[in-house]
Amino acid sequence: MALRRRIRWLVGVLLLGLLISGATAIPLQTETGWLAWFSSAQWLIRVHTALVQVQSQYPFLFYGTDWLAFGHFMIAVAFIGALKDPVRNRWLFDFGLIACALVIPWALIFGAARGIPFWWRLIDCSFGVFGFVPLWFCRIWAKKLDERRAETNFPPQR
Repeated sequence: MALRRRIRWLVGVLLLGLLISGATAIPLQTETGWLAWFSSAQWLIRVHTALVQVQSQYPFLFYGTDWLAFGHFMIAVAFIGALKDPVRNRWLFDFGLIACALVIPWALIFGAARGIPFWWRLIDCSFGVFGFVPLWFCRIWAKKLDERRAETNFPPQR
């Protein structure tokens, strides 16, 4: 069925995004070093310098980003249910939509509190926007699948 394939494809994209996002939370020092070197952006150079200092003096603080990665991986595991049966697990699309919507105020509020530049907070907000779109379509398509399934199993009585 075409709807099921489209849902699986978009959920697969979402899973890939979650896995990549989670995996990038682990080697922060290396990644920021590359970004700072390629871009020469003062903010990224500052972030990389801070990470190098933290790594040398307080490496245990990176345990928090290890758990951040774990959270991404576990959310991805949950969405396997939507991959298998998008109708029965349609609630995952609602969960994902709520999470994506909350990314925006979370990034704006806590980013401001932590002194993160506004342009970087907008990059963080974009994860919520880019995640919202495929989840919205998946939610609509799963509902259509459910309606079709209901029509097939329960024909109208005369």
